Amino acid sequence: MPKVLVSDPIDQSGIDILSQVAQVDVRTGLPAAELAQIIGEYDALMIRSGTQVTAEIIAAAGKLRIIGRAGVGVDNVDVPAATKRGVLVVNSPEGNTIAAAEHALALMLSLSRHVPHAHASTMAGGWDRKTYVGNELYKKKLGVVGLGKIGSHVARVARAMGMEVLAYDPFVSAERAQQMQVRLLPLKELFAEADYVSLHLPRTPETENLVNAELLRTMKPTSRLVNCARGGIVDEAALAAAVEAGTIAGAALDVYAKEPLVADSPLRGVSERLILTPHLGASTEEAQENVAIDVAEQIRDVLLGLPARSAVNIPGLSSEVMEQLKPHLQLAETLGQLVSQLGGGAINELEVRLQGDFAEHPAQPLVVAALKGVLSTALGDSINYVNASLEAKERGIHVLEVKDDASRDFAGGSLQLVCRGPQGSHSVTGAVFADGELRVVTIDEFPVNVAPSRHMLFTRHRDMPGIIGQLGSLLGEHNVNIASMQVGRRIVRGDAVMVLSIDDPIPADLLASIHAISGIQQAHPVTL
Repeated sequence: MPKVLVSDPIDQSGIDILSQVAQVDVRTGLPAAELAQIIGEYDALMIRSGTQVTAEIIAAAGKLRIIGRAGVGVDNVDVPAATKRGVLVVNSPEGNTIAAAEHALALMLSLSRHVPHAHASTMAGGWDRKTYVGNELYKKKLGVVGLGKIGSHVARVARAMGMEVLAYDPFVSAERAQQMQVRLLPLKELFAEADYVSLHLPRTPETENLVNAELLRTMKPTSRLVNCARGGIVDEAALAAAVEAGTIAGAALDVYAKEPLVADSPLRGVSERLILTPHLGASTEEAQENVAIDVAEQIRDVLLGLPARSAVNIPGLSSEVMEQLKPHLQLAETLGQLVSQLGGGAINELEVRLQGDFAEHPAQPLVVAALKGVLSTALGDSINYVNASLEAKERGIHVLEVKDDASRDFAGGSLQLVCRGPQGSHSVTGAVFADGELRVVTIDEFPVNVAPSRHMLFTRHRDMPGIIGQLGSLLGEHNVNIASMQVGRRIVRGDAVMVLSIDDPIPADLLASIHAISGIQQAHPVTL
């Protein structure tokens, strides 16, 4: 009989499901060294957030077939190490959707009616009805930032309460927004117009301190902010100052940059217009039971030889096939990040063309890897090989898969991604060279030969004397070092593209100066 180790506390319902097909050992709070000693006995491991499943733990797990995380994230699991060993990693991406959405709504209502502070006043013997006069949500404007599962549910409930819903999500199409009965706006316009703003974004380099002093100043003095998403999205010092100064009417937070909330946080001691809760978004009995059942059922199915429904790494492929496809998957994901940033993030359609020998590979993993790259620019680590297709569908992104085995431009074949959106279309083509190195070989049909790097700059310009020198001088003046440069053109003195690998990201003021160079038509900084 298979053996399952449960190393964190989970709801009994999950243990009952596992006990139907396996011997279940519940041993919580194990030190890492002890876990490494015993993990070799087990076919499956079920965890929550407490157990750190490192590469060392996975290396010691000779029989392990699946790791199940009873929750949304898998940041405490070394997923690449598990994938390399052919160990499936699953989670419960929808188990706490309702709980998190309802907590955001609860905080919004508490802000409007001063519930926690009125309660504290009454418990202390007061009866202060005048101080705690509230506001109705009916006919107010709610700005939802991020229309994933949780944000979408908040939007649905808010509309049922009679609110007008505004939304910001660069990956949601106008058609999808219309179906959801929400009005899409740029981020600054949403903050300026909304009476309430509810954040539902992952924490990524792009979203860190997204809500800063400048953005808070665009809000109306009667507006309120709610964050039940991730800590670090809001500049906490700027928020505390904005609430104290009356720049906004109030705020409610459930998540923080550092948790537990540090003793000297600027949020502590702020006026009664601020509500703080200790990361309770998923803390309902129903959510804890749901995630336990969801993950236990997936572990049970895998032990019975059936597929898992919420695998975080590539489902349905042997470790041998995964190892063979590794550079091709990496290329697809890299091209997805690149074409997404060239297209400005807003994409209605993604065409994935498998050309030459690429057409002989399994298409689904490559398509999913491309989608993961496209969406990860905005959504970060919340996007994985399983939910990428679902997230794309929910955002109204149409995916076209094309196989062209007759195209033989490169030995080993090539992969082309074409994105189409409100800002036009862009295409990139890449190949895996014989030495295993990834190369970008066309940008918008212009020929290049570029190895992807961390920071890059792509320009579209007129092929005319002086442009390369002006750009190089401008980067030098701003102390941005150029590692390599390539120019691609189709005809002399026509349009051309330039690709620079640089050591540092391009600041906003420098990008504006680049756009001002005569002959530069487009300039796109890219971070991979």
